Amino acid sequence: MMNAPTLDVELALRAQGYHFVAGLDEAGRGAWAGPVVAAAVVLPLDRADLGRVLDGVRDSKQLSPITRDALFDVIQGTAVEIGVGVSAPSVIDRDGILPATRRAMRQALSRLSFRPNYLILDYLRLPTVPLPQMAFPKADTRSLSVAAASIVAKVTRDRLMILLDARYPGYGFARHKGYGTVVHQIALADLGPSPVHRMSFAPLRELEIRD
Repeated sequence: MMNAPTLDVELALRAQGYHFVAGLDEAGRGAWAGPVVAAAVVLPLDRADLGRVLDGVRDSKQLSPITRDALFDVIQGTAVEIGVGVSAPSVIDRDGILPATRRAMRQALSRLSFRPNYLILDYLRLPTVPLPQMAFPKADTRSLSVAAASIVAKVTRDRLMILLDARYPGYGFARHKGYGTVVHQIALADLGPSPVHRMSFAPLRELEIRD
C-alpha cells in the first residue's frame, strides 16, 4: 500500500508565513474525448484535526468512484476555498494539451475568492502566474492539498462525462470517461468521432466527424 499524502509541505510553507497554500491538479489529460478539468484547493492549515477529517484522501487514481464521491463531499465541506477550471476539447485541439491544462489551472485559481500566496502543483508549473510555487512528480501522492485537488478535478470531470454521454449516446462516455478503451475504439469505428472528441490526438486525426 502506498503511503498516504501528508501536510508536511503545506505546514513547512505555513511556518514560512504562507498561510493560504493552494494545491492544484488536473483530470483527463490523456483522454480522447471531453474536457481537461483542473482544481485548486486551499485547506485550513490552522485546523488541528485536518489530517483526521481528510483521512482517506489520496491520489484520485487510487480510489474507487464511490470513495471519490464521498471524499469529494468531505473536501467541499472542509476546504477554505475550491476553484475549478475547464478547457474544452476545441481549446485542446487549438492550443495543445499542456497549454490547455495550464489554462484550466489558471481558471481554477481565478475562481477562488481570494489569491493564495503559494501553489503546490503536480508536475506542471504555471510560469505566467506571478506566485511562488513548487511542482514535483506525483505530488498528489505526497501533498494532501494536491490529493484533494485531484479528487475534485476527477469527480467534476466524471460528472461532466456522464452529461456528455446523454448528449452523445453510443460512445460509452459514462463508462470509460473518454479514455481510449476497447469499448471506446469500437464505438469510434462504428459511429465516427463526436464534436467532443479531441481530433488533434493521434488516434483520431484520420477520422471524420459525423453529424
